Amino acid sequence: MKKTMKTLIQNARVVTPHGMADVSVLLDDERIAEIDPAIHTRADQTIDAAGLHLLPGVVDDQVHFREPGLTHKEDLQHASRACAKGGVTTFLEMPNTNPATITAQRLAEKLALAAKSSLVNYGFYIGATPHNVEELKKARRTPGIKIFIGSSTGDLLVDEQEALERIFAQTTLPITAHCEDEATVRRNAEKYAGVSDVAVHSKIRDHAAALIATRRAIDLAFRHQHRFHVLHVSTGGEAEILADHRDLITAEVCLHHLFFNIDAYATLGTRVQMNPSLKTAADNARLWQALQDGHIQVIATDHAPHTLEEKSRPYPRSPSGLPAVENSLALLLNEVHLGRCTLEQVVRWMCDAPARVWDLIGKGRIEKGYDADLVLVDLEKEHHILDEQQETKCRWSPWNGRTLKGSPVRTWVMGNEVFRNGRFDESIKGREATFDHTRGGYWKTQ
Repeated sequence: MKKTMKTLIQNARVVTPHGMADVSVLLDDERIAEIDPAIHTRADQTIDAAGLHLLPGVVDDQVHFREPGLTHKEDLQHASRACAKGGVTTFLEMPNTNPATITAQRLAEKLALAAKSSLVNYGFYIGATPHNVEELKKARRTPGIKIFIGSSTGDLLVDEQEALERIFAQTTLPITAHCEDEATVRRNAEKYAGVSDVAVHSKIRDHAAALIATRRAIDLAFRHQHRFHVLHVSTGGEAEILADHRDLITAEVCLHHLFFNIDAYATLGTRVQMNPSLKTAADNARLWQALQDGHIQVIATDHAPHTLEEKSRPYPRSPSGLPAVENSLALLLNEVHLGRCTLEQVVRWMCDAPARVWDLIGKGRIEKGYDADLVLVDLEKEHHILDEQQETKCRWSPWNGRTLKGSPVRTWVMGNEVFRNGRFDESIKGREATFDHTRGGYWKTQ
């Protein structure tokens, strides 16, 4: 029988979405056993965390870890190391691998791969096609259904209204989508055919493409009374319509749409080529405001690595996507240092909200009975981003050369310390995330 391990984390400042408290936290094997236990509580190990802040592990609800089929770009082992280093203890991965995750069998196969390779907790979406509604109806062990309404290839593109109506009407799992109007994108692509300046990418995948598709998807959700999550909101116009959520709609913004805009093409070129595309500085400001106002609930990464060789191809042969999971929390800690947001807001946007949106059991909070997924951060430690030091398999970052104030220093997954000051314990393996979709999502939980 496995011996349980009790760990006492003392003197840390524990952060929740609602405030901070200087309390000790007792871990009993995989769970949080007590908050502020009795002063004479005994433990197998005691950690003095004076001067540091203890946060729930980050939940990144949108990543592309490329396994199976595209492992020259990324794989579960490298990506989960990047997660552990960055304080991400649970990831939810998208279905556009090769083969695509569009059946229960393929979902089970990906879960089995992660069980062998991932240092952190994991979950996988099932992808919608125009023809797999029966698979979507019987799917379990998943956060929800992913639809590509634009910006995909093969069966994963679902653009016909009849197919979309069928998916929203006949399934019960929460739905999320990449929203860019395919007709608008194709029309713009014809207009700018032959242009090799990557900056044209934001004219092809323009504001209208995002807004049309997002409105279309929200209309489907309202008419069919189906929970819906808008991925990677990129425009201020979308942020405005998200204010009308009717207890059904949630949304996320990604780091690149908060920190980069069309001016970044001049220095970073195809490294910041993304779908949806970068927009304007005014959109950056409106997205930050939407977070503050609660109209956007989640910050995620859309970690989607390609090799530098692939990204260096001349536009439009260069692929869209960039790596971010390793530096996501540090980027937000730096914003706390700069005064743009509070540490409590970071916990709300990156830990608590995604766990509530996807009905994750035991994740996103530091509370008695919750899973012991934790990250200890040092708000004074400098976080240097250098390509050659990245854990992601592609070994580059669009933030290369940046020095940030604030850094994760220790990470626990299910009570096991997987990362500490630059070192990993690769004997640790994450667990399959579990979901209780009867909870009703973000608006039905507190």
